[in-house]
Amino acid sequence: MDLVRRATDADADCLGRVMYDAIHKGRSAYTAAQKRAWLAAPPAGPAWAARLASQTLWLAEGANGPTAFISLGPQGYVDLAFVAAASQGRGVFRALCAALETYAVQKGCSRLWTHASLMAQPAFEACGFRVIRHETVLRAQQTLARAEMEKFLR
Repeated sequence: MDLVRRATDADADCLGRVMYDAIHKGRSAYTAAQKRAWLAAPPAGPAWAARLASQTLWLAEGANGPTAFISLGPQGYVDLAFVAAASQGRGVFRALCAALETYAVQKGCSRLWTHASLMAQPAFEACGFRVIRHETVLRAQQTLARAEMEKFLR
């Protein structure tokens, strides 16, 4: 199992590559055009680093660097959750979700919620999230289906 740790500012560009890999190389319900509209290139640079710095992040790290990450933003919003294709199906997402939940409970959060891609929906469901509704969003002339999901914490 990969090591789970809090991400640092120095991890930003590596996490952008994990995100790109997860979208473009992992199992997908989306077409190539939809994936390009979602994320045409790995995010990097100051704007990406600033987005990540505004959240609390955990990453899973293997021998060759980060393999997955998850982020918690304001009001219990799980903004980003991506597992590189080679690490999918190995329990990495569940470990990241557990770390995020522990932190959220410590901070007094009573509810987590997210907008999950069709690929991420089953992983979130396996961690106790439930679908509130399905919706579509438009990005670069492509329609992407996703699920708004939530989990109440004890």
